[in-house]
Amino acid sequence: LLCSSKEKPTLGGTRIKTRKRNIAAPLDPAAFSDAVVQIYLDNAGDLELVAKSIESTDLNFSRYGDIFFEVVFIGRRTQPGTVKPDEGERHPYSVIDCEPKREAILPSVVYIQKILRRRPSLIKNLENVTRRFLQSLELFEENERKKLAIFTALAFSQKLSGLPPETVFQPLLKDNLVAKGIVLTFVTDFFKEYLVENSLEDLISILRRGKMEDNLLDFLPPVRRTAESFAEHFTKEGLTDLVEYHSKKMFEVKLKEIKTVLTSKVTEESSVDEVIETVKQLVKDAKLPEIEVVRVVWDGLMDAVQWSGKNQQQNANSVLRQVKAWAPLLNTVCSSGKLELELMYKVQMQCYEDAKLMKVFPEVVRSLYDLDVLAEDTILHWFRKGTNTKGRQTFVKSLEPFVNWLEEAEEEE
Repeated sequence: LLCSSKEKPTLGGTRIKTRKRNIAAPLDPAAFSDAVVQIYLDNAGDLELVAKSIESTDLNFSRYGDIFFEVVFIGRRTQPGTVKPDEGERHPYSVIDCEPKREAILPSVVYIQKILRRRPSLIKNLENVTRRFLQSLELFEENERKKLAIFTALAFSQKLSGLPPETVFQPLLKDNLVAKGIVLTFVTDFFKEYLVENSLEDLISILRRGKMEDNLLDFLPPVRRTAESFAEHFTKEGLTDLVEYHSKKMFEVKLKEIKTVLTSKVTEESSVDEVIETVKQLVKDAKLPEIEVVRVVWDGLMDAVQWSGKNQQQNANSVLRQVKAWAPLLNTVCSSGKLELELMYKVQMQCYEDAKLMKVFPEVVRSLYDLDVLAEDTILHWFRKGTNTKGRQTFVKSLEPFVNWLEEAEEEE
């Protein structure tokens, strides 16, 4: 048989890709851990050099990322369900082996930052391991917990990617950890360390992102969960700014609560007496200054008004109706000349900020006078010496006829 000299046709350009396999990479967790520990030992714990070696190794990080961070924190992979190192060689350069001081722990944060830049897929593993350790804080010794707190604070300070605040704060809220006071100690160390380089606003911002901004008391054991205990503990620890911030926050929350309760009761048309009792009770429980109560009661009443978009007369009538209906409540909270004056300033601001109420100011004042909420002296003081300048000229002018009438009535008497 003659062989044809023609070449057989081939399909151009199809090359079969061969998959590269990491033949050398250890395939079980213990061997992976050994390999990483060996890198630390070979470089005598010099983290710069360790990072370089890790960069050039072809270990299977995508599979054993969690173990990598166990080796970073503990010096060796941990036994399942514990924070104890497993059998095998361990390196002495881990976070847990450091002194509990920022200068000893900071290099580890910088080192992790380097590794994550090269291997961003490890971010998730850092999160996993951090979360697991924080949920197991009671398994660590006291000074190891302190090191973890300092590490975490520095991680936020250095904006270490891979640690969103909710990863840190939410796992801490395990009932048994909180009840034992372990969490309070941890966050105290964390706050103190973080505030060395950052402002209180920065701290509040990470607490907000960790959904803790309004629930700082949740860090305290249930038996001590009061604003007083919070203030006492953190004042003793030297964090007076945090205490001030917290009491202001609690104060705002209480005011908001009173306003909400008041608005809904007014809208539901509860009886005046019932509302007065509710407000009195809330104010007593919240220990609020009287001047704040006047402000919040006025705002609550105005929030309950059904405003009309266009009709100025209708809006004026609604305000006057509201004032008339709730005069006994206003009377209860305006128990002195100073508080009556505060109410006048509130009315002034309301009419100034809301263009559709500009003209109703003198009518509201007159109505409050007729209903015995505002005394003549208060109105005259406001007219002659009022300190709030917002729209003052307009309002003084519009109130002039009424003030003249008051002064004439006074002369006649």
